[in-house]
Amino acid sequence: MPSNATTPLLRGAAAPVRGLPVVPSQGVLRPLGMADVTIDDGFWADLQELNASTMIEHAQSWMERLGWIGNFDAAVEGRLPHDRRGREFSDSEIYKLLEAIAWEGARTGDPAMESRFQALSARVARAQEPDGYLGTMFGRPGQRPRYSDLEWGHELYCLGHLIQAGVARARTAGLDDSFVDVVRRAADHVCDVFGPGGNPGVCGHPEIEVALVELFRVTGERRYLDQARLFVDRRGHGVLAEIEFGQQYFQDDVPVRDATVLDGHAVRALYLAAGAVDLAIEDDDADLLAAVRAQTLATLATRTYLTGGMGAHHEGESFGQDFELPPDRAYSETCAGVASVMLNQRLLLATGEARHADAVERTLYNVVAGSPAQDGRAFFYTNTLHQRTPGRAPAEDEVSPRAASSLRAPWFAVSCCPSNLTRTFASLAAYLATVDDDGVQLHQYAGSTIRAALPAGVVTLRVSTAYPADGRVEVQVLDAPPSAWALRLRVPGWAQGATLTAPDGTSTGVAPGYAEVRQVFAPRDRVVLDVPMAPRWTWADPRVDAVRGQVAVERGPVVLCMESVDLGADVSQVRVDTARPPREHDGQVVVRATVLDVAKGPWPFAADPVALVRGADAAREVPLLPYRQRANRGPSTMRVWMPVVDPASPTG
Repeated sequence: MPSNATTPLLRGAAAPVRGLPVVPSQGVLRPLGMADVTIDDGFWADLQELNASTMIEHAQSWMERLGWIGNFDAAVEGRLPHDRRGREFSDSEIYKLLEAIAWEGARTGDPAMESRFQALSARVARAQEPDGYLGTMFGRPGQRPRYSDLEWGHELYCLGHLIQAGVARARTAGLDDSFVDVVRRAADHVCDVFGPGGNPGVCGHPEIEVALVELFRVTGERRYLDQARLFVDRRGHGVLAEIEFGQQYFQDDVPVRDATVLDGHAVRALYLAAGAVDLAIEDDDADLLAAVRAQTLATLATRTYLTGGMGAHHEGESFGQDFELPPDRAYSETCAGVASVMLNQRLLLATGEARHADAVERTLYNVVAGSPAQDGRAFFYTNTLHQRTPGRAPAEDEVSPRAASSLRAPWFAVSCCPSNLTRTFASLAAYLATVDDDGVQLHQYAGSTIRAALPAGVVTLRVSTAYPADGRVEVQVLDAPPSAWALRLRVPGWAQGATLTAPDGTSTGVAPGYAEVRQVFAPRDRVVLDVPMAPRWTWADPRVDAVRGQVAVERGPVVLCMESVDLGADVSQVRVDTARPPREHDGQVVVRATVLDVAKGPWPFAADPVALVRGADAAREVPLLPYRQRANRGPSTMRVWMPVVDPASPTG
């Protein structure tokens, strides 16, 4: 189907679209980026500062130390394959880091970030071959031929991340840029090789699809959109070789349009879905958009953890079946969290539906924000909801060989997550607000300044909030046109009893969705959203067998957890009393709980439950902490879902 997209930014344009990872040509909502939104203070501002001051440098230093960046130097100097270091996809980490640096340099205008980008991108660019191919794992003497392992080689995956770095550069520095030229030559190479009449394959790891559509949007070159369409339409027809995990691992078992739920490797599935949404928007393909939206909603309803995490299986890093959500075996990869945010943000722009902004919020606060350590120098790759063993603290100079670690590790043998976090944190401003011809919409809350151009004139807003510590969001109008427009604020799906106060002081109750004030605004007018933030019990669908008889606690968008550090015993022994609601005491959420004194015996089963325990301590209040803050106090057991006291059973 031919594209009906409007003409994107043209080569040499002087005013690039700053700080927008995704710029659809149409949709219900239009995104606002760094040129329009600045995060000034609060939770996300602190994370952005940590990213700028520590995480980016930390990631680059590890990539340099392990030789991943040096692979590009080795390619230029003819030292491959002997001197190549890292896994087959290590090039992609450098590309994601370049994307992060591009966004970060635009966010702050820091000349040191620009110098960092120039130096690193120059080393990458020198390794590009005359036909545009760029990669260090395949194609040179002594290496396997290019594209000889589409199942596992990750060549197109790596090139996709290269292209996304180029899109970030184009949208922050303009198209007339040497690195953007490198990226366009690489994309042209992909189209030459995999276009009509060429190699009919697809990459075992989707990612190139998102990148090509966005490159089309920024350059206007329709061959990039056409190639993305080919990749999406080819998948699901058994193009890739069969493997032990099954074709669903690659999303190559069912065509994208025919799938009913996201399946297989979680990150792969989410990246592919995001690319399919992009393609549907540019092709004005309502059927494709409806299919992916339905798959996403089904996945949120049946295959998503309370934290927003996705992926129940360590084997195959995959979703698992509906309602198969074991907390202690949760894979819930950080990269899957980033990919979920990407997908749901695209669906938010396309549909305007609050449920997608809710999914973005949940995943950002609990998975994405929970991965980095407080100092920004260690990360979670997987995000279990029940830590059964305290584990050990890895050495600061140790590469973790395993994705599943009980404590955050400074780096991993497969370290896709840290670089994914750096690019996400650097571009967070793009997730806060949108605009349409009718007004401005606020989706994520942070202390920020927002500027939006409406048909009637420019609107400037100042958002003041301590969210999520506090549920009050105050929006002050700094500038507005002399005609009526609508300000809409998202009321989260979990928020019952929220109120909205208009500039005239009138307060009304508002239901989950979007609360609206429509009027002629004047400077200094204020709109206030108050969202109840009292901690609450949360129960699982009864079909989630793994947590039946257990309960979790949430406060606002934040999932809470219990650690043995506070319990004074292993968390497997706790039983909570749901007859008393969780409450806040001295700024901390506490629950009423008892701890079992478990009997030790030669067999863990008995006909009489009394034989399994010696007793239980007196009920007491036990503190909980935000899940994202877990494992910051050393080795500890932890759980989100807590067994409930059963008065009829001595085991609780």
